[in-house]
Amino acid sequence: MSPIMRRILLLYILLSVIGLTTVRAQFDNGRQRVDENGYDQYGNQVDPAMIPDRLDSANVEVQGLPPTLYMWRIKNQLGDRTIIPADTAYHHFQNTNLTDGLTGHYNYLGNMGSPRMSRIFFDRRDPEPTIFMEPFSSFFIRPTEFNFTNSNVPYTNLTYHKAGNKVNGEERFKSYFSVNVNKRLAFGFNIDYLYGRGYYNNQNTAYFNAAFFGSYIGDKYQMQAIYSNNYLKTNENGGITDDRYITAPEEMAEGQREYESTNIPTKLNATTNRNHDFYVFLTQRYNLGFKRDIVQAENDTTPAKQEFVPVTSFIHTIQVERARHGFNSNDQVDKGYYQNTYLDPESPTVRDSTTYIGIKNTIGIALLEGFNKYAKAGLTAFASYKVSKYTLMNMNGSPSPDKYNENEIFVGGELSKREGNFLHYHAIGEVGLAGKAIGQFNVKGDIDFNFPLWKDTVSFIARGEVSNKLAPFYMRHYHSKHFLWDNDMDKEFRTRIEGELSIARWRTRLKAGVENIKNYTYFNQQATPEQKSGSLQVLSASLTQDFKVGIFHLDNEVTWQKSSDQTVLPLPDLSLYHNFYMQFKLAKKVLSVQLGADVRYFTKYNAPAYMPAIQNFHLQPTEDQVEIGGYPIVNVYANLHLKRTRFYVMMYHVNQGMSRPNYFLSPHYPINPRVLKFGLSWNFYD
Repeated sequence: MSPIMRRILLLYILLSVIGLTTVRAQFDNGRQRVDENGYDQYGNQVDPAMIPDRLDSANVEVQGLPPTLYMWRIKNQLGDRTIIPADTAYHHFQNTNLTDGLTGHYNYLGNMGSPRMSRIFFDRRDPEPTIFMEPFSSFFIRPTEFNFTNSNVPYTNLTYHKAGNKVNGEERFKSYFSVNVNKRLAFGFNIDYLYGRGYYNNQNTAYFNAAFFGSYIGDKYQMQAIYSNNYLKTNENGGITDDRYITAPEEMAEGQREYESTNIPTKLNATTNRNHDFYVFLTQRYNLGFKRDIVQAENDTTPAKQEFVPVTSFIHTIQVERARHGFNSNDQVDKGYYQNTYLDPESPTVRDSTTYIGIKNTIGIALLEGFNKYAKAGLTAFASYKVSKYTLMNMNGSPSPDKYNENEIFVGGELSKREGNFLHYHAIGEVGLAGKAIGQFNVKGDIDFNFPLWKDTVSFIARGEVSNKLAPFYMRHYHSKHFLWDNDMDKEFRTRIEGELSIARWRTRLKAGVENIKNYTYFNQQATPEQKSGSLQVLSASLTQDFKVGIFHLDNEVTWQKSSDQTVLPLPDLSLYHNFYMQFKLAKKVLSVQLGADVRYFTKYNAPAYMPAIQNFHLQPTEDQVEIGGYPIVNVYANLHLKRTRFYVMMYHVNQGMSRPNYFLSPHYPINPRVLKFGLSWNFYD
């Protein structure tokens, strides 16, 4: 374990001890020893309601409440909450730390935490907060992805992943702590430290996130807040100099040498990207309503209880964010590696930097669903104002940066029906009124309903979205030593329709979708932004079908995609994931076990290349076109779950050397060789 990780672990232990000792008396769910004076073994006064009527000895044991908790995420800028399952499932636990995703949807650079891009087009997202942070979606958590917790006992989760050795291995330590002051008010912190040394030269990743959060969920007032700070350092090697070191090693050095991964030469050896992003997010609402009696059974003689029924909500959300990006290099690169040099052409040193600061306020008023029998849906009106400030390098050599300010004002509305068992729908839209928002709009919605079929329930979901958006700022403006653009771009018009059919009893899920894009914006062969004139279409269909016979399971996922212009938007025709495993229980049915192997595969295509100087993927250069894919990646694993503990052991890339070695998930970036991985996750409820 590295010195940095040891310091983080000690800091976490200190914070946990402080937190647990201050709340233990109130929330301890274990066995308490209470003396005749009403004090427990820690010297804390115990709630009299929990003390038995008769204390025959000084060691009476009192059983506390069993632990109960629920988790949720913020759905959108209006602060709507979506309840999610607690993170205790052990299925797919062995894949939770893989940068290519649970089912292998992502291309990435081989090392843990390195920049990635989804091969599944419909899974791609808008680049928020900047194009430099979006490739780190395996680590960076947006406010809408953050887990809040409410529990009757302090809740702690410790998770640790490790692979390889001290020279080329990887480690990741995650901790999550949440405690309730009372049933409404909760707070906690989250720590995430990732360190991937890398199996190839100058490839290591070192990321750290510290987040503090709090929530208050009352009848009238509700609030959720997050402070998140992220530091990301990514060493860049530009890929290996010749793919034959992987695909045909016998052709290199006249076949006289077998190359270890660390000995394979790379294009860059002294180049680094750094990102520092922090945000403060707060959403709050105040409800107006009335109290009504809870319906009781006819023979119930107890006094009627009342519940608060919210009718109207006043909503406010604010997000403040700062993102700094820096690209540093001392490499003497080959001629032609960079197409242009705009600053100090005599020196190989690169010191690119940019900063973004954004403040967004949203206010809204909502008429809530269900306050009487006629209120079948909820209706919300809102407005938002965002100011964005950017600093770019001055291309005239002045130390004073170029500054850009942008303002946006949007107004919008939301219509939703979330209650009931048969039909639900949700639609939200906004249109720009002033500043850069003029001409922009976004409307999206979904509808789902359940209907019976052959003694089972079928769920159908339809989604749609229409948008007209300005390209992200850094696609319009960027100044650096080797890349420079100030583009006047047209707005990107998108129309998307999706449908999803699920039959739980059959373990079947079918998805299909189509999207039409006008003025599609992308990074071209020179790694500079460009827009496609005219329209571009994408078709996609995905089938998830799981089988079970006794203890044997076979999970399958097949995705087909078709781009109308493979040159501008290359996509693999097929992406496959299959997972065969045995699942059973041991040790008096308290130990759950999965033993199996999974494989991920996609057909060959000219995948986007990666440019370190802009930290993004782009179309492959015309003179350097290579296909990746057509190579299965197989992992063998054992996955165990014992009460509050999950544990896995996995042999990653077990099939290395069994077929033609073409194991690239990005052009010129091979994945790691065969390596043993393991992980542990432990939940504490005290």
